Amino acid sequence: MQDMPFFLWLAIAAGLALAGIGVHAVWSARKARPRMAEPAPAARAATGPDRLEPSLGEAPAPPATDAMVEPDADPVLADDDTAEPLVAPPVALRLGARLDALVDAIVPVTLDTPVSGEIAVAHLPGSRRAGKKPMDIEGLNADTGRWELPAHGRRYSEFQAGVLMANRLGPLNEIEYSEFVQKVQAFAEGVGAMADFPDMLEVVARARELDAFARPRDAQLSLVLRARSVAWSVGYVQQCAARQGFVPGVVPGRLVVPGEGEGDPPILVLSFDPQAALADDPQASAVRELLLTLDVAQTPEAAEPFPAWHRTATLLAAEMEATLVDEDGVPITLQLFDGIARQLDALYRELEARDLTAGSAAARRLFS
Repeated sequence: MQDMPFFLWLAIAAGLALAGIGVHAVWSARKARPRMAEPAPAARAATGPDRLEPSLGEAPAPPATDAMVEPDADPVLADDDTAEPLVAPPVALRLGARLDALVDAIVPVTLDTPVSGEIAVAHLPGSRRAGKKPMDIEGLNADTGRWELPAHGRRYSEFQAGVLMANRLGPLNEIEYSEFVQKVQAFAEGVGAMADFPDMLEVVARARELDAFARPRDAQLSLVLRARSVAWSVGYVQQCAARQGFVPGVVPGRLVVPGEGEGDPPILVLSFDPQAALADDPQASAVRELLLTLDVAQTPEAAEPFPAWHRTATLLAAEMEATLVDEDGVPITLQLFDGIARQLDALYRELEARDLTAGSAAARRLFS
């Protein structure tokens, strides 16, 4: 057989080289692509051949409420029947008393004769805030003898107003207290009542003392799960998180393990870049870091939030091939977890001694 011409050998060699370059490019592109969620397994149709049951491969439906939404927010209603319904924050359903002398500066508002709920509601302040501090006005129900938020169809024999003395934005100051006084005074005049305000300097001093107690005991534990090699898609993050009990929060890029009771703050929060969640194609967005957070004062010790935080971090890191680091990038060790557990035990005891048990209504408001 006659030898193949030299130029044909060159053509074949060039073709093989180009093919090798193409294969390498495809391999590199696949390696750089974010890790995708596993396809949802097809389930047998329940009532017909085209119906599939939901599976973990699909993003879970949003929860009824994300308890980290500010409790003073107004309820949001859907514009029409086709819109996704939004459930009002827990405060819209609350009739019981909220004010607590442990954390609120309380002002008695006395009446000569009972007034209707309609009159009280008509004269409530337009905003339940004094500066950066939430405030409330409660009425003593003349029929039940219980404090509650004023509502139509009831009669009230007296009122009390209160403003939170400290939160994570600092202690109540003179300007905020003055705004509170003005709002309460306007309400009192509107319902024909008399308000008995405590001395401003005394209230501000109490607020500073409460803030001095709370600030060093405000434990919010956070760690970062960092991808070791391949980044994650949003769908992959949601799928892995769903296996650990997370559901979507109301904020893009936020997943939560819901609290035990309706309206309770979440036990754990897993967050990532909201821009990835809002991208035109979220499943193609690359996520390389997740932030896992536990707000200690917001969750009862009995719910074992720290073991849940530790366990969830470990399981997610193993499944997603991630490294556990703190927010400065320092690797987190088992010894560090053990040290945190001991510190939390002491913290829980200090909060209990002040009647501000973690997860209690007063503690949640103070550490908000």
